[in-house]
This record gives sequence, structure tokens and C-alpha cells, in this order.
Amino acid sequence: MTVMRFGRIATPDGMFFCTIDGVGDDEKYRVIRDTPFTTPNYTGQEYTKDQVRLLAPVLPSKIVAIGRNYADHVAEVFQKSAEHLPPTLFIKPPTAVVGPGAAIKIPDFATKVEFEGELALVIGKPCKKVKADDWKSVVLGFTIINDVSSRDLQFADGQWARAKGIDTFAPLGPWIETDINSIDVDNLPIKAHLTHDGVTETKQDSNSSQMIMNLGEIIEMITESMTLLPGDVICTGSPAGTAAMFPGDFIEIEIPGIGKLGNPVKRA
Repeated sequence: MTVMRFGRIATPDGMFFCTIDGVGDDEKYRVIRDTPFTTPNYTGQEYTKDQVRLLAPVLPSKIVAIGRNYADHVAEVFQKSAEHLPPTLFIKPPTAVVGPGAAIKIPDFATKVEFEGELALVIGKPCKKVKADDWKSVVLGFTIINDVSSRDLQFADGQWARAKGIDTFAPLGPWIETDINSIDVDNLPIKAHLTHDGVTETKQDSNSSQMIMNLGEIIEMITESMTLLPGDVICTGSPAGTAAMFPGDFIEIEIPGIGKLGNPVKRA
């Protein structure tokens, strides 16, 4: 498939998958008839940036996430070394997904909610038992996810489904970057900027070089036990620097070559 950038948009005419050309105010959104998982068949509809609202670029059947995949984050959150707490898998439900600009809504029962800016992979075809060296053959492209987590529930429950699966706790976007060979996944900066009381601070400022398991190893581990489907999302782990968010805040995740994912925080 030709390298391109796929998105999903809301327009006055409806919601569509599209390809995205250009940068910033010059972006053009060309509607496709089907999905990003086949060769694009254009409808002829085209929109400019001021005519659309970006949605989550896919609607996954599942989000498979790897926890404790950055040694500095393990020490930060769990107060132990990665040697004693190796990476683990968990699943976030598709109902947690929201798009760029949509509110992260914190319910009253979640009292310590933190952001986790992460590199995410979008699966391009059904796959099972993928070898680590073949990971690129099943990946459509990269996007950004905010693995929002309620730390109080995470540690109280002892497992992570409720803490990480609350509605709106998986902001995803802004699009899918399919030029995966142009991005150095072994040396990729990941930043998160939190605006609180009008002051913006960079909280996460790390690099994918800190990963314990690389992308191929992650996909091999996942597909040993479960089939991945087109549109499924893999979260590759959070680096250190996560911090609490509160209603009124704004959190923006930034990964060069992919883009920025920003979301306001509100009370549910």
C-alpha cells in the first residue's frame, strides 16, 4: 500500500474515513469509501481543516496494552525494579476510546487519575503467531494513545480493568501514520505537556530507547495467545513522568513524525 496518513473525520455531511495531505492549516482531507485497510477508493469529497473535526482514527475491537515496559516508569509507579516486575499485558475496552479534542471525563469514584502518553500501533490485517522480526508485515501504522489510569483503583483492585477501562480513558489519534520505515522506533522522543491553572509543564520527556520489550517482541507475545484484527490497537508502554490530572486541565501528547494528541479534562 502507498504510504499515507489515514484519519477519521466528522463533517456537516457525516463521518468518514479519509486520507490527509498537507501540514497545519493547509491540510486536505480526502474521503475514502471503505476503510484504511484496503487500497483507498476516493469518493471525490474533499474538506479543509476548518470544515472537519478529527475523530479517533479507528474503532478497535480491542486495545491490547503492555504495562511496565519502561524501567523508569516501573520505579516511578510501582517503587520496584523492572527485574522484579516484568512487562505485563492488559486490555482496554473499545468504549474507552475518544478522539482528539474530546474530553477525558473523570468520575467521582476515581480519585487519582494520571495520563500516560504512549506510542501505539494499529494492526492492518488479521494475524496470529507473528514472529518478532515480521512485526512490520501486520502493522498499518503508528498513532498516539493516552493510557489514562486511575491509580487508586489500579492498586485497590489488584488488576487493571476498571482503573484503565473507564469511558474516555483511551484518547487516540490524531491519525494513523503509515510511513513506519521513516520513524526510528528505537530512538523516538515521547513527551507529554500538562496545562494546569493556566501553566503548561512538560511532564513526560523520554524516549522509546527506554523500552524493555521492543515492538517486535510485544507483537510476538500478544499474538502467541490471541488473534489481532484490523484496527486493533497496541499500546507499547508509558515512560516515566506520568502525573495527576484534574478537571480543567489539558493534556497533550507529542511524538515527532506522528503528531500531537490533545484532550481537555472534565468531571464526568
